[in-house]
Amino acid sequence: MLTLLSMFYYICLRRRSRSGTRGEALTSRRAVESGQRAVLPVSVEVEQYAKEVLDFSSHYGSENSMSYTMWNLAGVPNVYPSSGDFTQTAVFRTYGTWWEQCASAPLPFRRTPKGFYSKDYIELGFEEPVYPTAVEVFETYYPGAIVQILACSHNPFTQNPPTDVRWEVLWSGEPTKVLTPQARQFSPKIKHIGFPTNLLRLEVNSSLLDYYTELDAVILRGVKERPMLALYKMPIIDISDLSDSEEELSDVGGNGYFDKLPYELIQLILSHLTLPDLCRLAQSCKLLHQHCCDPLQYTQLSLQPYWARLSDASLGHLQSRCTLLQRLNLSWTGNRGALTLTGFSSFMKACGLSLVCLEMSCCHFLNEACLEVISQTCPGLQELNLSSCDRLHPQAFTHISKLTRLRRLVLYRTKIEQTAILSIVTFCIELRHLNLGSCVRIEDYDVVASMLATRCRSLCSLDLWRCRNLTDRGLTELVSGCRMLEELDLGWCPTLQSSTGCFQHLARSLPRLRKLFLTANRTVCDSDIEELAASCPCLRHLDILGTRSVSAASLKKLLQSCPQLVLLDVSFCSQIDMRVVQELSGLFPNVAIKKSFTQ
Repeated sequence: MLTLLSMFYYICLRRRSRSGTRGEALTSRRAVESGQRAVLPVSVEVEQYAKEVLDFSSHYGSENSMSYTMWNLAGVPNVYPSSGDFTQTAVFRTYGTWWEQCASAPLPFRRTPKGFYSKDYIELGFEEPVYPTAVEVFETYYPGAIVQILACSHNPFTQNPPTDVRWEVLWSGEPTKVLTPQARQFSPKIKHIGFPTNLLRLEVNSSLLDYYTELDAVILRGVKERPMLALYKMPIIDISDLSDSEEELSDVGGNGYFDKLPYELIQLILSHLTLPDLCRLAQSCKLLHQHCCDPLQYTQLSLQPYWARLSDASLGHLQSRCTLLQRLNLSWTGNRGALTLTGFSSFMKACGLSLVCLEMSCCHFLNEACLEVISQTCPGLQELNLSSCDRLHPQAFTHISKLTRLRRLVLYRTKIEQTAILSIVTFCIELRHLNLGSCVRIEDYDVVASMLATRCRSLCSLDLWRCRNLTDRGLTELVSGCRMLEELDLGWCPTLQSSTGCFQHLARSLPRLRKLFLTANRTVCDSDIEELAASCPCLRHLDILGTRSVSAASLKKLLQSCPQLVLLDVSFCSQIDMRVVQELSGLFPNVAIKKSFTQ
């Protein structure tokens, strides 16, 4: 069966490759056979560090400081050649695979290309546009996360609006796990491109790493004169080439009875193709065009892997195929003018009726009008991710309260304010998962916690990472009202004090608790750990980084009482040294006990 499909796929590729002229193809062939390349002009190589951090998907640090933030990647190295956990480096929000195993994690999308590994990114601007000859990344802790380096044709410092923005991959690879967490200078062999650039993008995947990767600086080397590479490039078919016209499509014939197969079986075979392959195959014959354009092939659609090529035209071509669309991933797409309100609105009005999941992290084209369109066209929406949409005006978030069937809402690193979040909590009472991490414009988290306890009693996970003003009063109300909580992130919440008994009350109130982050709370003590051991037998993830008052004895009791525990972070815990970590790791080999270091 797959052999027959491969035959049609080959025919499709052969047809499309003829768009190059015969003369061009012959020239290309002779050039390749003779190894012919134009001689590179002699030019002085320019070396420059990043001038500015332009955009990123996440970071460990706060929006109001420099510690562990992506902004540390601008300028010369702060740490290299030293190794270890340093606040002056750039650190992404997550690592490992445990994050994706939590109840709050979204389901993966079908048809994600096997070669798309990227989970996070950062974009860097440099002073002078050059033709790149090398890129060097200073990795100072747990290296190996970088999976792709791209260059952009647009100068981010120009006053002119971006036009015809092109991205080229300089290097790509699979996620790796380096045997040592020691610092290194990563400089992969990059390909030559046909335009100068002063905008680089690093994409990372930290899923294989044992701890947070830390980056210190990036060097772009290049020349100002264009290297001449006289090689013909075959035309590329991408997702913009999606015309539904049946002109020039042949009828099926001599195909080994492929057209005699049951319709459902052909649909099943095609469901294993990626989106670009599906679009290519649609151009081979009328039968496969019909199958490839069937809306049942597009109930799930992840366009994130194609963020660099997606445009209004792409959405327009897909529109007629997506009338049954239920899950849509537009994360990272549309920036620098690639998508507009007009194109996005047209697509949502045609395809939003059945939508239940919408992923839109880092979509900087979004504005208030876009959120209004979502609220009007997606009445059944249950999941909405606006993570790191940090350019959305605070007023825009008020439209989310109209999506009353929401069950999962991610607002990490957005400018949502108190009025909007209270409105959302008031009307979206079916919420199960809420992420307010690094939402620094919310004035009083105690009021939000109280409202959640009253309106959202079925809440399963809540992320309050780096909220600056939650007190024991708000926490007590929260856990008393939301007893279904399985995940609670209170990392870097400095106003919570163990002496009030709030952490022990938390443990007694949440018997289903599976994940608890009390990161950087120095007041966490043995009594808190012992109460967790007594009351939370399902605990799987615990982060108490930075506490000064937890002993090895209480940790041992916790490990004995919580057999499902798989992750325990005790980094910078003054009473827990490496000897204790090694001893506990020997007694409980199934638990990943984390203890970072500096040197």
